Amino acid sequence: MIEKYKRFLDGVYLACIWISGIALFVMTIVIPWGVVNRYVLGTGSSWPEPMAILCMVLFTFIGAAASYRANAHIAVTMFTDRVPKSWLPMLGRMVDILMALLAVFIMIWGFKLCANTWHQPIAQFPVLMVGYTYLPLPIGSALTLLFVIERMLAGPQSEREVVAFGQESDLPTEAQEDI
Repeated sequence: MIEKYKRFLDGVYLACIWISGIALFVMTIVIPWGVVNRYVLGTGSSWPEPMAILCMVLFTFIGAAASYRANAHIAVTMFTDRVPKSWLPMLGRMVDILMALLAVFIMIWGFKLCANTWHQPIAQFPVLMVGYTYLPLPIGSALTLLFVIERMLAGPQSEREVVAFGQESDLPTEAQEDI
């Protein structure tokens, strides 16, 4: 059962990476477009900045879920570096529980935010409602919760092939020496 869950989350992880990457790519295209439009062509467009912000929100919340699974998230280790090593498993479990609680909190309040702003149009994109733009908050939090549950049940997954793909340890020995 756990193996099926981990394989399912491999697909979810890859989807998170692709969605985040596409959002980052679109953002890097849209921002220069806005600059060129305004300063070179002399006609400022109103949509590039809000589009870049939407892409950043998507990149942040979906990418954060993937980075949690890959154990690549920001971690402050000042405290854990100073405690006895025997405490680390207990502290790791506490972090997982706190992450799960935070994910549930953001998921609940994110859905409420979406519901409250669902019918408010965005001035620059009249066909797009504000509630849609906030969807990455609860969705990203739900994905993070799935990865937290996986970590609590099966341990860190940062060494799985799909997660560790392309890291230096995957390179042949002579390629590592060239780096």
